[in-house]
Amino acid sequence: DTYFSGYKLFFLPLEEWLFFICIPFACVFTHFSLLYFFPKMEISQKNTTIISHVIVAMLTLLCFIFYDKWYTLINFIYAIIVLLAVMYYNFELLKSYYLTFLVMLIPFFIVNGILTGSFIEEEVVWYNNDENLNLRLMTIPIEDVVYAFSMILTTLALTKYFKNKWATPKAN
Repeated sequence: DTYFSGYKLFFLPLEEWLFFICIPFACVFTHFSLLYFFPKMEISQKNTTIISHVIVAMLTLLCFIFYDKWYTLINFIYAIIVLLAVMYYNFELLKSYYLTFLVMLIPFFIVNGILTGSFIEEEVVWYNNDENLNLRLMTIPIEDVVYAFSMILTTLALTKYFKNKWATPKAN
């Protein structure tokens, strides 16, 4: 309760809801800002394919090994589904996303580090280590990197989809 306003919506703190609005928006903004200033920021088709297949293979293997860790399993299955969908429907996005995601990891580690107690006395977010791999980067569960990857990729894929769907045709 130290870090919360006390307001709740459907039993979740207001701050939790704001997290799922503000963070994806900031990440989409970061992605498009980086592409604006560095328009050629992308990986080759071949390397994007290799990276994508390696990520899917690693996450799939980890799902089979750690099938009894619910947070890990659900998180990794969702990441696999999102990545496969984007590979199939919007492969071009991945060519730039892998690079912009690396940049987004900088504020991710700062903010998540704070939330999980790296720089404060009491953590804001707790995890049940019985349901994750209990592997941490500082105080951040490794699954959170995969979660951030899939949450941001989902947001970008949906942004591109709706932009294309609702785009106004250009007059000749």
